[in-house]
Amino acid sequence: MNRLFKGRNIALKAERDAFGQMLWAHCNGTEVFEVWERSDGYISVDLPKRYFSEFEEWDFHQRKAMDFVRGRVLDVGCGAGRHSLYLQARGFDVLGIDVSPLAVKVCRLRGVKKARVTSIEELNFTPGSFDSIIMMGNNFSLFGGFKKARRLLKKFRSITSERALIIAETRDPYKTDNPSYLKYYEFNKKRGRMSGQLRGRIRFQGYRSKWFDWLMVSKEEMAEILKETGWKVKEFIESEDSQYVAIIEKCIEQKK
Repeated sequence: MNRLFKGRNIALKAERDAFGQMLWAHCNGTEVFEVWERSDGYISVDLPKRYFSEFEEWDFHQRKAMDFVRGRVLDVGCGAGRHSLYLQARGFDVLGIDVSPLAVKVCRLRGVKKARVTSIEELNFTPGSFDSIIMMGNNFSLFGGFKKARRLLKKFRSITSERALIIAETRDPYKTDNPSYLKYYEFNKKRGRMSGQLRGRIRFQGYRSKWFDWLMVSKEEMAEILKETGWKVKEFIESEDSQYVAIIEKCIEQKK
């Protein structure tokens, strides 16, 4: 299966769309597993059912975060569309985007009205297009690294309305006692990377995604990233573990 799935400005080979292949298989009733491979060889395995979960199945901090959504919504990294579908049912105008063509296909089949193959780096919308940007499912991590995050946050500012919000879920990398993770964080620091800047790829059966950076940050690190980007933390929604949601508001420019 070598043909290209084409988005607006991207072309992703099917054999590289491991995430989409996994979602597609699950959507078609196949019992599958998602495999995450870190650059040091660490492997974790999970079930894809969370990508298809209903609102009632979400954790409290994830449900609470939806109370902050307003106006026109951009769902970054929409996956199988669980957040887009929930907000759409509540009457919101939602556009879901994902770099995976098969994920977008799954979204559409499940009823997401507006879904597009677009990467976070290729956002090309007119000023004021959105009032809320949601990055749920730990998708603050899609920023990848410190410099990229600051660059993209400035782009987010340009495509959102004056009182826009970013609703972003992430995980505090320091709230762990897993020796493998702690060793990896220390290794990152020695290389001049952020501790929670993981490099990995998704594997599913014979499919392998390209290697990519996945950024997890503490609250203090998030505040540092946001400096001088035109955004600031409004509040945090805690969970029972290391996950949390940041409600990030646009800084209002002072009139001269």
